[in-house]
Amino acid sequence: MPVTDPIADMLTRIRNAVAARHDRVAIPTSKLKVAIADVLADEGFIKSYEVQDGPAGPQRELNIELLYAPDNGPSVLSGIQRVSRPGLRVYVQKREVPRVFGGLGVAILSTPRGVMTGHAARQSNVGGEVLCYVW
Repeated sequence: MPVTDPIADMLTRIRNAVAARHDRVAIPTSKLKVAIADVLADEGFIKSYEVQDGPAGPQRELNIELLYAPDNGPSVLSGIQRVSRPGLRVYVQKREVPRVFGGLGVAILSTPRGVMTGHAARQSNVGGEVLCYVW
């Protein structure tokens, strides 16, 4: 079934998998979704990810392994929110890159230098489209 906002679909699948305490979640893949998963893994919100061939057809799958606290504790990822969407794109300049929860969370941006965190965008002195907030 076609999805009008694939990034929001990815974030919703991750949010639902965390709520249901699943270990893994499978998502149809794209280059942007892999870049977002890479940022999530680098920031420690997910354990790992891998791109595999799908069960049927040429569509590949992005398998994300979720990360939980030791001894069956809560998820490391407590919230994820889509910011820019197809109906309302949100762009920021290099001076306006947002801080999520005073620096406790992460803003993920799509910049001319690739997908990166808000902190990395401030250090690189670039702005871009705010994809989502993660905390």
